[in-house]
Amino acid sequence: MAETTKTPVTILGLGAMGQALAATLLKAGVPTTVWNRTPGKDAELLASGAVTAATVAEAIGADGPIIAVLLDHASVHATLDPVADRLAGRQLINLTSTAPEEARELAAWAAGYDCAYLDGGIMAVPPMIGQPGASILYSGSRAVFDAHRETLELLAAAEYFGEDAGFASTYDFALLATMYAMFGGFLHGAAMMRSVGVPAAEFGRRAAAWVTAMAQSLPHQGDVIDTAAYTDPVQSIAFHKAALDAINRASRDANVALDFVAPMKTVLDRQVADGRGALGFERTFEELL
Repeated sequence: MAETTKTPVTILGLGAMGQALAATLLKAGVPTTVWNRTPGKDAELLASGAVTAATVAEAIGADGPIIAVLLDHASVHATLDPVADRLAGRQLINLTSTAPEEARELAAWAAGYDCAYLDGGIMAVPPMIGQPGASILYSGSRAVFDAHRETLELLAAAEYFGEDAGFASTYDFALLATMYAMFGGFLHGAAMMRSVGVPAAEFGRRAAAWVTAMAQSLPHQGDVIDTAAYTDPVQSIAFHKAALDAINRASRDANVALDFVAPMKTVLDRQVADGRGALGFERTFEELL
């Protein structure tokens, strides 16, 4: 039986994520062309069978979809603007971290050159690529997603959210905002525990179990927010304000900066001052709009 021919892929950008994507494709037998602005990052990929391109024009001259994994929105334009007239009829999958409006701008820009555009948000760190638990959220061209879904699934679980090119990055950044706030809280807690001699690794193990347990309440909190059911809380804004007040005092006593916890206290203080202290904590969502 003849072996199925896999669609070639071009990877633009060989940072840690670009290298992980390319290595995963090569491991799966996908012909892969790679390009990076700074030479010298392709040695291991070349040993695994990648084809290196000396220029962007050479890279996008290869068959198959073009996957951009660059630094930011500006770098996508800096890389592709000089060769934009060669993109007609091609398919661009942008996995660079771009803000929603930037993704929409790139989709319109690509359409102007008759290039189909799919945007993606990578919900994984490089070592997770190709492993269970990694996911990439996509929006933009349905045709590109459907045509290459089998290849995209080699990288991570692939989920499509519609034609709005900015939707995936909105979801991506919303999830990352959740992550960074959690990381900030962990760093603050680790600093507090350092004041009483507890190593950060030990605190990390306990914090992981606690945060995992608390995360189970997020779907319920989402239901409360969607229905604005703030008047019969399990714990009120005033209750949480008292807790944040105490945490801020304890942090100052431990000589820990308040950069992460003070902003939350400010938002709770404002609601109590406005007479909303008896409402549920979830009502804090309304302060962000």
